[in-house]
Amino acid sequence: YTVTALRRWSCADKDLPGVDKIETIHVYDFDNTLFASPLPNKSLWNGQTIGQLGSPDVFLNGGWWHDSAILAATGEGVEKEEPRAWDGWWNEQIVDLVRLSMQQKDALCVLLTGRAERQFAELINRIVKSKGLEFDLITLKPAVGPSNQKFSSTMNFKLEFFTTLVNTYHRATEIRVYEDRPKHTKGFRDFFANLNRQLLNPVPPPPRGTIVAEVIQVPENATVLNAVTEVAEVQKMINNHNTAILAGTAPPTAIPFILRRTVFYTGYLIPAAASQQLQSLVHPPSNVSMSDIRYLANSILITPRPAPPSVLTKVGGIGRRLMWRVTGTACWEGKLWAARVAPIPSTEKVYTENNIPTVVLALRRGARPIDVSRIDNWQPVPVEKEFVFESTVGEKSLLRLEEEKFDYANPDKATSNPHPRPNQIPRGPTHSRGNAQQGKGLRNTGQGKGTKRMREDNDDDRDRDRGGRGGRGGHQRERGGQRGGRGGHRGDRGGRGRGGDRRQGQYRSLDDVGE
Repeated sequence: YTVTALRRWSCADKDLPGVDKIETIHVYDFDNTLFASPLPNKSLWNGQTIGQLGSPDVFLNGGWWHDSAILAATGEGVEKEEPRAWDGWWNEQIVDLVRLSMQQKDALCVLLTGRAERQFAELINRIVKSKGLEFDLITLKPAVGPSNQKFSSTMNFKLEFFTTLVNTYHRATEIRVYEDRPKHTKGFRDFFANLNRQLLNPVPPPPRGTIVAEVIQVPENATVLNAVTEVAEVQKMINNHNTAILAGTAPPTAIPFILRRTVFYTGYLIPAAASQQLQSLVHPPSNVSMSDIRYLANSILITPRPAPPSVLTKVGGIGRRLMWRVTGTACWEGKLWAARVAPIPSTEKVYTENNIPTVVLALRRGARPIDVSRIDNWQPVPVEKEFVFESTVGEKSLLRLEEEKFDYANPDKATSNPHPRPNQIPRGPTHSRGNAQQGKGLRNTGQGKGTKRMREDNDDDRDRDRGGRGGRGGHQRERGGQRGGRGGHRGDRGGRGRGGDRRQGQYRSLDDVGE
């Protein structure tokens, strides 16, 4: 183990300090430990699609965590964010610790991430440089290690690196590792405990003495992209994936995809700030656990489905704004809390399938939003305490990823798939796959197990251990959002939606996709 060999792990153009100068090692994870990396927004995608976006086996480029365009789109994009050092997108407490590590003469400061070296080295170097942070080592996961190692997962890669790191700086008496993922935190602690047990064994002679290892669990610090930007970047990823299939450069098992939208209901949608104020009207009994209550206060129902044109005409169309005031509150059987509302002015025409315009504020386990119709005893709100808020007519919807199909019986139909398999075309020119990559097949994996964050790991780390997670609310510069699911199977299938003249190689935007 030599300093020269260790330097081969690094993307930083910096000489390493001598072994005799280092007594402590500080290692910082990048994503959601040091930097608030964006995650798929659960308010945009259904659970299965969130899992598919995070899986490395769905898209040819590896998906969300392999696409540098996703990270580059953080905030307002590299060109605007780099001059202002991605202000607001850092865990400032960890930034302060990095600066202390930089000042400590006997400390080796390391940035370690499972992001792929080839795709992300330049971008991550730009991000940390913009903040004025300097690391002795900036280590990303290489396709092949310095000694031709193959890494089956991010965990495997990091443990291999730790082995080289502590054996190279064998005079260091302690190491601190900052990590946000509980699974990795446990894995690192177990690794160092096992390492110290091995170092206590005199046969064969150990390469170094034991080391005091502290793995610090960092609170998760997740964000989401601007919604329009996120959908656009995912659409680009789909287009590139489908284009590779058309070009015959994709593995034979790759399947083309299309985005479609599911509408759950149409309503007068309430913005986040007003929603939080409405939630303050909920006063559950002291003996009720907060984990049993789900807060809503996000809409006044118009219809529990996509609204037909006749209903949209009655409400003034999608996007119409309307003011409301709270006129009463009620609690049904200690399970459902709601507010009765009236338009401003009172002569304003409104439409709702409920007898009374209402906002479901919160639900306890066992209650459903439809139970609001059972309330017949409303407590009036004094005029001086009436709460006024604005709403916008809109649809609650989620996007989903589907396989793009081809109708072989009617190849000219608009629902036809422009990416047929070469051995499935009964006649006409063949679709060459002479240059197809001979690699692993792409499984259309999707839905994750739990509600934790997902990040690529090529096996069971972030792809199957992290799923959708509630975030920080959906405000604060597009932050908050929801944590995404991972793993699992693909979503519902479907065709192309609406008709239209389609030629091979042309991909529509979401505006062209039928519901």
